Amino acid sequence: MSKPKKNAADKALLQELMQKMMLCRKFEEKVQWLFAQGLVHGTTHLGIGEEGVAVGAMTALETEDYMLATHRGHNTALAKGTDVNAMMAEILAKKTGVCKGKGGSMHIADLDKGVLGANGILGANGPLACGAGLTIRKKGLKRVCVCMLGDGASNLGAVHESMNLASVWNLPVIFLLINNTYGMSTPISKATKDINLVKRAIPYSMKAYAIDGNDVELVYHTMKEARQYAIENGPVFIVADSYRTSGHSKSDGNLYRTKEEIAEWRDKAPIKRLTEKVLAAGIFTQDEIDAMEKKAEATIEAAVEYGKSSPEPDVEDLLVDVYA
Repeated sequence: MSKPKKNAADKALLQELMQKMMLCRKFEEKVQWLFAQGLVHGTTHLGIGEEGVAVGAMTALETEDYMLATHRGHNTALAKGTDVNAMMAEILAKKTGVCKGKGGSMHIADLDKGVLGANGILGANGPLACGAGLTIRKKGLKRVCVCMLGDGASNLGAVHESMNLASVWNLPVIFLLINNTYGMSTPISKATKDINLVKRAIPYSMKAYAIDGNDVELVYHTMKEARQYAIENGPVFIVADSYRTSGHSKSDGNLYRTKEEIAEWRDKAPIKRLTEKVLAAGIFTQDEIDAMEKKAEATIEAAVEYGKSSPEPDVEDLLVDVYA
């Protein structure tokens, strides 16, 4: 896919992408630190290193578009527009959290921003995405629903059933697969016979893309194109190759992969890659990059203070918003 020459609008976009990626990275690094301090209850699943996919894809969407995240959903929610203070308060289980302190790390939802929820069950957001897609079709809306999944979830029946249903009904659903080459600690080659995952779209006659997920610009332009296609024609399947340099969860000792492998991917991480690109092209100076990073750090520190100073949820509200 060819990219246009850089102009003022492109520079503004690059700054937005960079600023969002830095915000996501600083947010997750701080959550990791807070968890180590015993301030985060339950568990956490970080996507450090995968910011390019989340930011590129979510920035290409409109606010009214829907998104269903995986259990590793901090980056996608932040990139879709969820308020960072409300996100941090939610992680800290406070009343001012985006889910009133009841969802925590794995169940972020923000309906005002089209975030229909993260899901702790692998592949379970596939059928939900089809439901959202059917609603869009029935109401004649010009929007899409993005279903996030990983390479491990791509082997699950619910995902294939959802891809089939979306194809049969021509639903405006975009299945965005982040291929980080591991399902928990299992390498993709030990769980999947053919690791060329873009082929998964063939049985469903679905338009498909295979892209470098660490190229945030490429992710953005691909999602823009996919969104328009999905609105006009039906479902799309995108495989974005990336890598989580953080562990699977807070208890992951990273014993299943080498330090050299992690270091190699850190060198290809999306923030580092975009930084090198814009500096080499003279689009931004190092001082401007440093200022963006300081802004992200300040925003996160303020969010932590907001979360810590927020009130605890009331026991009387325990069953409020619970439906059966």
